[in-house]
Amino acid sequence: MTTLNVLIVDDELGMRLGTQKALNRYSMTIEPGGENINFRCDTAGSAEEAVEKIRDRKPDILLLDYKLPGMSGIDLLEHMDIDKEECSIIMITAYASLETAVSAIKKGAFDFIAKPFTPQELNTTVEKAVKNLTLTRQVKKLAKERHEIRFQFISVLGHELKAPINAVQGYLHLMKDGALGTDIKEYKEIIDRCFKRTDGMLKLIADILDLTKIESGKRERILIKNNLVDIAHEAIETASAAALEKNIKISLYAKDKIYFVCDKSEIEIILNNLLSNAVKYNKKNGSVDLFISKKNNYIEITVEDTGIGISEEDIKNLFNEFVRIKNSKTRDISGSGLGLAIVKKIVSMYHGSVSVKSCPDKGSTFTVKLSNNKEF
Repeated sequence: MTTLNVLIVDDELGMRLGTQKALNRYSMTIEPGGENINFRCDTAGSAEEAVEKIRDRKPDILLLDYKLPGMSGIDLLEHMDIDKEECSIIMITAYASLETAVSAIKKGAFDFIAKPFTPQELNTTVEKAVKNLTLTRQVKKLAKERHEIRFQFISVLGHELKAPINAVQGYLHLMKDGALGTDIKEYKEIIDRCFKRTDGMLKLIADILDLTKIESGKRERILIKNNLVDIAHEAIETASAAALEKNIKISLYAKDKIYFVCDKSEIEIILNNLLSNAVKYNKKNGSVDLFISKKNNYIEITVEDTGIGISEEDIKNLFNEFVRIKNSKTRDISGSGLGLAIVKKIVSMYHGSVSVKSCPDKGSTFTVKLSNNKEF
């Protein structure tokens, strides 16, 4: 239950008391969400009293008489200290005219009601004002959240790019100063490190672009029948270089042909991210098993590894943006922290789900289920 503050400003005592009594008895429900609204009413008989009441407690709904002693309601609108985005203002007037309405709206009023009015007319007008106020506040809240998310996004992005850029700059200064002599072969390790850092930055940028396109809905999708086994072989080939460095065996368990209507690039992103993580967070001489099967109404993709595993606490936030597991075992493992967030968003586009089961020091199993229909 939400209680909204209402201030009734009218020089007629009977009008003030009658309006207050009607609203004290009235309640409403905001849809969607089913939020119940009731009203706490206060009154003022003059512009001066209204200013004092507004100063003490800002109203959510202001019922303001057009004609007040010494100052019109419209003049009061112009001078009172109130955020009109946080207050729906209803003008009360016995002299309803187009000119009055236009003037009131220009000064920030939402609506006006002609007196005398019935309780039903009052309730209907107030209900519209409450819906407008609720919508305005929701829009304002979303705009604030969007600003905060953007700020957080830029802050994290700057943090993620700063360290590798500084490292590359440091390596370049060593080469420029000839710290290891004049033989270019002596700089091979430094050059390799530079490539590794820049590859990481390019991956971060690619992930951000993928995420932005998916969230904006501007990513062009080509939904056609694809053989998932062919896509899986390509993903394994992509991960094979990193796997070879750690002597990790990647195995595929699937029928020769599993057809699925999908965007090939989206399935590639899912498989590349899952296999890349399974290799990166694996142990030397470990293994990665990829299972793909077709059930009655969905496709199931499972990636099992013999890696370092994930704690229950870390699993809770694993699919959020810019989340990377940080401990002594992952300190030297690079990543954007976006891969699994992207996987989750793509999976949702197929009305599917992604889950993980893990045991620290023994390995992890990621399972993706994709709806086997053409309605996405």
